[in-house]
This record gives sequence, C-alpha cells and structure tokens, in this order.
Amino acid sequence: MSSAGATSTSPHRPSRWGLSAKLFTTLVLLGAIAVMVTGVLGYFRAREALEKAVFDQLTAARQTKTRQVETYFRTIQAELRLLATSKMVVDATREFRIAVDQLDRTGAPPELRQKVGDWYAANFIPQMTRILGREPALSDYLPVGGAPYYLQYHYIVENPNQGERRKLLDDAGDGSDYSRLHAVYHPLMRAAAATVGFFDFMVADPKSGRLIYTVQKEADFTTSLQFGPYRRSNAAAAVARCAESADRSAVCLEDFAPYAPSGGAPIAFMGAPVIDQGVVIGVLIAQLSNEEIDNVVTGGRRWRQEGFGDTGEAYLVGPDHLVRSAPRAFYENQEDYFAELKSVGTSNEEIAAIQRYGTPVLHQAIDTKATRAALAGVDGTGEIIGYRGVPTLASWGPLAIPGVNWGLVAKVDSAEAFAPINRLRRDLLIVGGLALLAVAATAAWLSRALLGPLRELTAGVKRFAAGDYAASVPVRTRDEIGQLCSAFNGMVEELREKNVVIENKNRENEQLLLNVLPAPIANRLRGGEERIADGFAEVTVAFADLVGFTALTSEMPPQEVVTFLNGLFTRFDEAANDLGIEKIKTVGDAYMAVCGLPVPVPNHAERMIRMAIRMVHITREHAMEHNVSMKLRVGVNSGPVVAGVIGKSKYIYDLWGDTVNLASRMESGSVPDAVQVTRAVYEQLKDQFVFEPRGAIEVKGKGNVEAWLLRL
Repeated sequence: MSSAGATSTSPHRPSRWGLSAKLFTTLVLLGAIAVMVTGVLGYFRAREALEKAVFDQLTAARQTKTRQVETYFRTIQAELRLLATSKMVVDATREFRIAVDQLDRTGAPPELRQKVGDWYAANFIPQMTRILGREPALSDYLPVGGAPYYLQYHYIVENPNQGERRKLLDDAGDGSDYSRLHAVYHPLMRAAAATVGFFDFMVADPKSGRLIYTVQKEADFTTSLQFGPYRRSNAAAAVARCAESADRSAVCLEDFAPYAPSGGAPIAFMGAPVIDQGVVIGVLIAQLSNEEIDNVVTGGRRWRQEGFGDTGEAYLVGPDHLVRSAPRAFYENQEDYFAELKSVGTSNEEIAAIQRYGTPVLHQAIDTKATRAALAGVDGTGEIIGYRGVPTLASWGPLAIPGVNWGLVAKVDSAEAFAPINRLRRDLLIVGGLALLAVAATAAWLSRALLGPLRELTAGVKRFAAGDYAASVPVRTRDEIGQLCSAFNGMVEELREKNVVIENKNRENEQLLLNVLPAPIANRLRGGEERIADGFAEVTVAFADLVGFTALTSEMPPQEVVTFLNGLFTRFDEAANDLGIEKIKTVGDAYMAVCGLPVPVPNHAERMIRMAIRMVHITREHAMEHNVSMKLRVGVNSGPVVAGVIGKSKYIYDLWGDTVNLASRMESGSVPDAVQVTRAVYEQLKDQFVFEPRGAIEVKGKGNVEAWLLRL
C-alpha cells in the first residue's frame, strides 16, 4: 500500500517543483531584488545629492550676505574715520564746545524750561508710553543743565519743521554764538551725513559727555551721556570708549539696542575720536539704523528671486540670541508669524514687545544649534529644528565685524528642500510595482512556452558555434519560437548575404537616427548611453494645430491629404531649422516644437514666438496656394521640462512636465489664427512684442490660468 501511495503522488512533484516553477520563481525574485536595490540606491543617492546641492546653495548665499554686511561696516568705518580727521569736524567740535559751555553758564529762563517740559509731556512721553507699555515719569527724560533747555527750545520746540524735518533748520535766529556756528557748520554736516548714509550724525564732548551737536535734533540733542537720561545707552558706551583713545584710526562700535530718542528703534552707534594736537576734544558718532543691514540680509525682501524658494531666508543673531534682522514671515504674513511664535512657546511678553516696537529686532530670540555654533565662531551645515519648530536645512557662520559678535544663518524648510525626493520616492514605488508585474508575467510565459523548444535551439546553436554550418533544428510550433527555429535554420545558409544586408542597414539606420533624434542625443546613443533623460530648467514649448483640417480633408483622397500636410510641415521644419528650434513630433495635424534644448539658448522664448509667427504666416500662404480655408492655432509656454529618449526599437525624443501640459492647454484653448502664451512667456517678451491680455481661462487640471494673445 505504501509503495502504491508513493507511486500515485510522484507525478505531481515535477509539475510543482520542475524547471518551469524554478524559472518562474527565480525570475520573479531576481526582478524584485533588482527593482528594490535599484530603487533604494537611486532614492538615497538622489537624496544625498539634493541635500548636498541645497547645503552648497545655502552656504553660498550665507557667504555672500556675510561679505555684504562686513563690507557695509568697513565702508562706514572708513567714512567715519575720514570725517573725524577732517578740518571741518575738528573746528566744529572745538567751537561748539565753547558755545555750549557758555550757554550752560548763562542758564535758561524758567518760562523757557516750562515750555520744553510741556513739549516733552505732549510729544515725547506719549511716544515712550506706547513703546514701553506704561507711562514713564516725565522727570526721567527731562534734560539736565541750562544749554540743553535753551537749545532744545530753539531747535526742537520752536523749530518750524517738526519730526525728521527739524534738520532743515540752519539758524534758530536767537542771536547766540551757537546758532551762528550752527548756521555755518550744519549744512555741511547734514550733507555729509546724507552722502555717507548715516541715520544721524552727532558730536559729543568727552569731558562733559554732552551731545553738543546732532543732525536730526532728536530728544538727545545737547543732553549729557554721563548724567542725563541716556547715560546707560549704547551711545554713551561708544563715547566713553572712544574718549579714551587718541588713535586717529580707532573706531568704537556698539551693538544694536533700543534707543529712546529714536522712538525705541534698534540703533547701533559707531564712534571715532576727534583729535586736535594729540588731544581728544570730541567723539564723532554715527547713528546706524538696522534697516540697511536688514535690507542686505533679506535681499530687499526678494527671497524667491535670490533662490530661497517659499520658506528659505537668512537672518542675523547677536550674542544675546536676539535677531538683528527680521525673519521672512514677519514681512510676508504677520498673522501667521505671530501664530507660529505662540505655537513654539514664545512668551507673551516677547510677542507684545515685537508688536509695540513694530520689529522683531532685539525682541525675538532664536536659540538653535545653528545660532549657538555661529556665535561660537564655527561654520557649518546640517539639518536642525528651526525657530519655527520644524525641521530645517541650515548653513551658519560668524561675521568678522570688530566690536560685535554676530552670527548669520541661511535656511530652508526640509519639507520644501526634499519635495522632489518625495515625488521621486512615489514614482519609484509606482515604477517598481509595474516592473514586478511585468517580470512576473514574463516569467510565467517563459516557464511555460520556452523551455522545450529552447533546449533544441540551444543544441543547434552549440553545433553551429562548433563549426557545423549545416546544423538545423526541428520546427515544432508555428509561434514565435517556431519562427525563431526556422530563422535559425535559414541563418546558416544566408549568413554571408545577411551580413552584407546588415551592414547596409546599419548605415541606413544611422542616417535614420539622425533624422529622428537631435544630433547630440544621437551621439550619446551611439556612445553607449542607454537611458537618456535630462532636466532643463528653462525652455519654451509650442503646440500648433490646424483648425478645420479634419473637415477640409474629409473629402480629399488620402494621397492629397498626405501631400498637403507634408508640404506644410516641411515648411514648418525649415523655419524651425532657421531659428534653432527642435521639432519634437507631429501627431496628425498637430505640430510640437521646443527651443532651449538639448543645447540651451538664452533667448529661447523670443525664438519660439518668432517661430509661431512664421507658422501662422506659412499656414496662411499654404492655404491660399491650395485655395482652401484653413487656420493655425498656437500655444506657447516657458518653464522647466524633462526630456529623454523613449523606446528601444523605435526611438522618439519627447518632453514631459507641467510646462509641456500647459503649453498644450494654451494651444487647445487658443483662438484660430492666433498665438496664445502664458504669463511666463509674457513676462519675458512683453517689451519686445505686443500682447493682448485675454484674462483667466479655464485650464483642465490647473483651474483658471492667465493668458495673452500675441498681436499679429
């Protein structure tokens, strides 16, 4: 019984684990491994390459902005040293000191003091209340001494010009020696400040600490930085440092801090000693606003134009980890900016300070791995958690500016930086799944149909390889395997003739390849490159379609249709060749072309528009010559594309991407005998061609898209 049982089950085993099953399993496993290894390696290498490219771009942007900020300060320092050593500044400092001392000894009448106090109560205190969030004591800000009251009355309270226009008053007309000197020196000093770009330009007496002259005539005018309300300001620190040095090359820079006379705005002060006969008689002070630095770091709010995308930016931080330039979100969307600050745990006091002062500078703290390293003097790149609480790719480093310790960080959100990789991962999963299905189907078919005939064919090939040119194999089927066996039998006796034919065909195929593909692409194929796919950042694509062609040719013989269409497209090809435009393909009565690849050209949009104009005129002429009614509709778009070779036995060079799709939609949505373009084309050529706005048109998959018609 056991012997019979074994005999009954044995026929099933070869069917299950025979060569066909092994072949199928092996092919599927090999296919799966190949797809998985290729996909994983491709994904991680692409991610590494993209990450490196992003870091390189961020580092280049950071280094550029670092040089710009450092150059700005070197220029300011040189200008300040030059002015401090000029005869004008030395003479003005000496004479203003004498005039102010004289006014201090003379004093100021009580009624004049009262008017100055009333001005502070009506103008200055409300401003400080808004900034501080509480009303300060008036006595904390009133000047000390007779000269400040006297000069502030004549140059601030009674100044016919108020605000930033106070500097326009040259002579207060009070008859004092100070006003006489002011009428002489103020126009020169005001012009110097405007020329160099100082926010304010001041002279301090190092002996008394008094600001004996300012251009802007703010509330600090003639007050003492030693005993007055601003004795703890960074302006007082700059004067104190420079007063100790009789070195004409010395420059004292104090970091940004809120400055009450300037409305609490972030102000930095740079001082240079004014030296007369080896003695420091004054300190020349430049009042620097952070707006200039902010414009440099933010690129004039042109983040996208500078390659930072939607989330990238650069910002400065000081040793206190407070920003010295405002983050991008503050300028683009303050509502989202404050919401993000709250979401990452920023204190209400910090947010309230930013809102009161109208700037994050000196109020928003950014304490990250990048800012800590930059302030420690270390250059670097890496992925960090940014100040908005999201993963960020960043490049950081210090700035070489004597007197301050600043760091600069350039960053972009990881989600935006790796968006192309996420799309690649999705595409790899799709392609890998399709490839596995194809391998499984192929393996199943091969395991069933190929093994038997292939064994015989293999034996025949071995005999032929051994020199038996009369070898033949039996033809057992009429399918492809049978045809292969029959072809093998005929190959031996026709080998010489076939070799000659093959050589001729190779020459013909080479010529045909040059007709089908651009020469650079054909050369790459001949060089052994199998997968040709390139990305082009900026090209122009055009689609053209004959309006009324189907109705026109419905009653024409086929030969006439082909002759008519061939004549028209041949003229299109000649125009494309003249303009350096690459024809991609024709589908029926549609014509597709591109300019800017495979060899990039700078004026690809202009060339394609000229090509479109020619195509419209050629179509008109062709229709007149054949006495038919026919018009051309053209759509043009510019942007990035991917181009490559499709196929194995019949090559075609084709394009993909949103740029191609939108160009096709521009054609299908255009009007007969016209050229319709997108905003990308319009913005490049609006100064060279006349376009008529068509407004927003409905585009499948895109919604409403702006379009323009070229006036022909």
